[in-house]
Parts: sequence; C-alpha cells; structure tokens
Amino acid sequence: MSQQRLTPLYTGVKEHAKKDPIQFHIPGHKKGNGIDPEFREFIGENALSIDLINIGPLDDLHHPHGIIKEAQSLAAEAFGADYTFFSVQGTSGAIMTMIMSVCGPGDKIIVPRNVHKSIMSAIIFSGANPIFIHPEIDKDLGISHGITTDSVIKAIEQHPDAKGLLVINPTYFGISANLKEIVEIAHHANIPVLVDEAHGVHIHFHDELPLSAMQAGADMAATSVHKLGGSMTQSSVLNVKEGLVSPKRVQAIISMLTTTSTSYLLLSSLDVARKQLATVGKKMIDNSIQLAQRTREAINTIPGLYCVGKEILGSKAAYDYDPTKLIISIKNLGITGYEVEVYLREKHNIEVELSDLYNILCIITFGDSEKETSALVHALRELSDLHQDKIEAREAVSVYVPNSPTLALTPRDAFYSDTEVISFDYSAGRIIAEFVMVYPPGIPILIPGEVITEENINYIQENLYAGLPVQGPEDATFKKIRVIKERRPIQ
Repeated sequence: MSQQRLTPLYTGVKEHAKKDPIQFHIPGHKKGNGIDPEFREFIGENALSIDLINIGPLDDLHHPHGIIKEAQSLAAEAFGADYTFFSVQGTSGAIMTMIMSVCGPGDKIIVPRNVHKSIMSAIIFSGANPIFIHPEIDKDLGISHGITTDSVIKAIEQHPDAKGLLVINPTYFGISANLKEIVEIAHHANIPVLVDEAHGVHIHFHDELPLSAMQAGADMAATSVHKLGGSMTQSSVLNVKEGLVSPKRVQAIISMLTTTSTSYLLLSSLDVARKQLATVGKKMIDNSIQLAQRTREAINTIPGLYCVGKEILGSKAAYDYDPTKLIISIKNLGITGYEVEVYLREKHNIEVELSDLYNILCIITFGDSEKETSALVHALRELSDLHQDKIEAREAVSVYVPNSPTLALTPRDAFYSDTEVISFDYSAGRIIAEFVMVYPPGIPILIPGEVITEENINYIQENLYAGLPVQGPEDATFKKIRVIKERRPIQ
C-alpha cells in the first residue's frame, strides 16, 4: 500500500515544470505564454505548465521505460492486472484495442447487441464477424440488462471457434451479470473474455459492489477512470491478464490507435486518480453508497417516481448492481425522461447523466454531497407536484423496446458496400449502411448491415418526437437514410 501513495508520473511532470526549462519543442503555446490570455487566466498557469510532450525526461506512452512505465505498473498492481496501459483516447480507444488485439478479418466475436458504438466501430475496423447475444430486456423500466450464463453457453456451443467474448459489466445503468461464471464458461472453451468496464472503475475498490473484471478473472478490461474514478475526461486504462492474450500485441495495437502527441495532463490525472482509489477509495466509495441510498429512499417517497434498488436483482442477467447509479423511472408522471431532463436544467440548473423515454439516470460519486442530492430531491418533488393529475398506478404504464434487428451483412461489408440514399419513412426491409443511436448511452438502434423494420422506424421517430438526441446518419433530420444499393434484374 505504501507504494500506492507514490505518483511517479505526476510528480515527474510537476518537477520538470518547476525547472522552467527553455522549450524549443511543441506545444507551441510554450507554457501558456503564447495562448489566448483570457483562456490562460481561466485555466491557470499550472495546468499549462504541464501541458507537455514526450521528451526524454518525461518518458513516452508508446515505448514506456521511465515514469510512465512506473505509473502503469502501480496501476496494474492497484487493479489486480498483469499489465495496465494508459489511454488518452478514452475508453473507446481501449475498447478498440481489446477487440483488434484478438480479432482479424472474418474472425467471430460474441457480443451483446446492446454494445456501445465504439465496439461496433472496432468490429468494422478489424473486419470481425459479430455473433450477437440478445440482452435481457427489463420490460418495467424499458432498459437492457446484461447477458446470461445460459446465453453464453449457447453462443459458445454454436460458435466454438469464436476468438473472443465481450461482456458489458456493469451496464450503463449499473447492472451486472454473473461475470465470474461467464469467464469460467468462456475459459473452459479457451476463449478470452473482454470486458467493457466503462462504468465500473470504482467497483474494484469496494467489496459491497459487483466484482470487477480483474477480480472475475477476465483477460482484458477497458476501464473508464474519468467517468467514475476521478481522472480527467478522456483518460482511461486497459487492464490485461496474460495468458489467452499477448500484452506485446496489446501494446502494439494501442500504439497504432493512439496519438503521438499524448496529453500529460490526462496521463498525470490517471496517476493521481489511481493513487486516490488505491489508498482512500474504499472510504470515499462508502460515502457515495450511503449518500446514494439516502437519496434513493427520499426519491421513493415522491408520488409518481420510482428509484430502482436491490429489488431489481434476481433474474439471470441482473446478478448484482451498483447502488451509486440512480435509475429514476418517471413514466407515471405522464411525461418523458427528456422532458424531465429539460425541466431540471431550465428550472433548477441540474444536469442529469442520461434521459430516455421512461427514465432519467443520475450518478452519485465521491464528488457529491448532501447539498447536491437535496437539490435533486427538492426539484423532483416539485416536478411531481406539477404532474399530480397525471400520476397513474405504476403497473398500468407499459414500456416499449423494439426487438433487435436481423444482421444480413457483416458491419464491415455493409460499411464499405455500394450505397444509396433513400427516404427514411420508406426504408423498411432495406439494409442500413450507417449507425442510428441515442447518445448517451451510445447504444445503436441500428448498425451497418442490419435490416430496417417498421418497428425500428417507429421507435426512432418516437425518440425524435420526444426530443431525445438520436444521431448517426449523415442526414441529421432523418428525412433520408443511407442503405445498401439493391441490384435489380435487367428488364
């Protein structure tokens, strides 16, 4: 633990800045002297003094041998990994690295259908063929959970030649599957397990939270430190266990995907976030859990609102959950989650993590206090009072989630096929050549290669009508959509 109090990377960068060297290297703002004065005053001279480049004393993320290597080794120890790689390309870069480290053109990879766009992008880049597992749908909340052990067994039986199994753990909403058992099933078939751990950096550091990827024995985990672990936006780690994957190949792939101008601000923030998590993380997360539970109890006294708790557990896909995620069902107020998001923003200066047709999602971290959660509860109580006349019995309100579409072409083949642009309203039956998703959470409604259905069109239009941020197509108005060109017979 004493070693975990060290911050070799941050300390090294700070000491270098203290020397105030004359810089004939990039960045061109030269310690802030050449940057816009108003921006410099706002962001601070200290931050600009460590906005540096991979010169000799500061090591190189692409070939770490000094302070970056030391910092990554300490992170590996903290996360229970054999190797940890820092990512300044966010968790998306780490996810792409995981997939491209085990898959090449034509290789199969087993993935849940409710994956983030970055996973599908990596599948397109690698040329891999996704074998989709349909996640369990929560019909009460209208959200997807994880995958079950039964579905994993079935997928591996049908595709024993798969090069990898990808698991989202926990989901965006904080729900975890039985990851340890899933890892054992996959390893029995000699298939490496890759974990999208974007929303679970903190779970490794508290025994009342779901098992982390490394604790469950997974081979790789893309872990988003900036989301819930206290580092700066865009900084993440890729944790690796040696055996079924090659750390050297992982280093080569992440280097291919990473800018050569790596941000030492982001790298330093990873170093100090790891120190904080490893040394005082448990105590800080304790406070977060208790604050979240008190907030959950308060929200559940408000008419028309329901904040999900441990009662969600019990199904095979909902094996465990993270109580610091507040899933707040608002469907009984007779309005959409997006309307609640806008109300909280405009009337109370409160920003939520996500809204959809039926819910809002609020995240409690060790950066929160009673001050913030009390403001949220007060605002929600006021909102409930405004909609008293619409409140119905919770069981009476049904949710709607479309079935997963049929994949007719591999995403890569669809992405690179001859295409044409047609009317979105009349696109049912055609094979889409672009992504359609609501962001956040960034889970595609349609991916390249899937057959568009009337159900998909209606669902997308419902989200658009509700004001939700549906995005992906070239035509942001959704009048047109790009599809695979059909070859008609010569008359």
